[in-house]
Amino acid sequence: MAGCLLHLEDESVTVSGTAARRLLERGDGDAALLYLALLRHHGTVPPRSLAGELRWDRPRIESAEDVLRSLGLVAVPAAELPEPVDEKPDYHQEDVCGALERDEAFRVLTAEVERKLGKKLSTPDLSTLLGLYDYLGLPPDVIYLLVCHCAERIAGRYGEGRRPTLRQIEKEGYAWARMGIDTQAAAAEYLKQYARRQERLPGYMRALQLGSRLPAPSEEKYLTSWQEWGFEPEAVALAYDKTVLRCHELKWPYLNGILKKWHEAGWHTAEQITAGDKPRPEKKPESITHEQPAGGGMRKYIQELHRSKG
Repeated sequence: MAGCLLHLEDESVTVSGTAARRLLERGDGDAALLYLALLRHHGTVPPRSLAGELRWDRPRIESAEDVLRSLGLVAVPAAELPEPVDEKPDYHQEDVCGALERDEAFRVLTAEVERKLGKKLSTPDLSTLLGLYDYLGLPPDVIYLLVCHCAERIAGRYGEGRRPTLRQIEKEGYAWARMGIDTQAAAAEYLKQYARRQERLPGYMRALQLGSRLPAPSEEKYLTSWQEWGFEPEAVALAYDKTVLRCHELKWPYLNGILKKWHEAGWHTAEQITAGDKPRPEKKPESITHEQPAGGGMRKYIQELHRSKG
């Protein structure tokens, strides 16, 4: 009897016997589909990032993920999520309209985002917003906090009246997803830490002799990294001094290299750096001693020489 399966020429997805048995015994089709999708991506993406690919809403994919976790087929979410999958779904106008019609949470979120940004969202804007909600699986309250955060940051840098684009919000949303910020509590904690880092930035700018201006985005990345390493402005000032002495100007990569070296050595305070980074004393050249023949031996030799001549 001929087989009933059609073998397609494509990459294979292998399900272990144990996983297949657990899925069959549970009889949950959504869990099985989600598990296959995870296998297709080699288990390198968080389950909720596949909501867009499966065209599922958040409750459905969370339910399937809970089943897989109860069966011991997926791990507990880590503190830091991997990069979202590259195959981001391309949301069209019918997708956006369908989400607005059937999903009240997304409809309310859209209205709040429009109110916050002070404009009517275009179809591309709504597609981006839907990606954060449907594809990344971020809850509406987290997305709204994300939008508020981006709006405040843009207004603080460029002045009141400037608003972030949906692309800027999307970029920050992906960063939040990678950091595992997917609850209101996690978002609130992150924003508190972010505000604390921002308050300390002027001290670092003064340590670098850059005055009271705001750091550029690339500069801010360096400053944030140094804060996370545990360096105070006083320690950064020491690295700045060494940088200028060597390069005759501020070179961010060179200064960063100094701080990285100190970080790896465990020196973070000015006291630790001063004590640990002392220049090594130069070795004095060893004195060269010429071995002289013993005085008694030389006299004896001369005396014998005279006797032989006499």
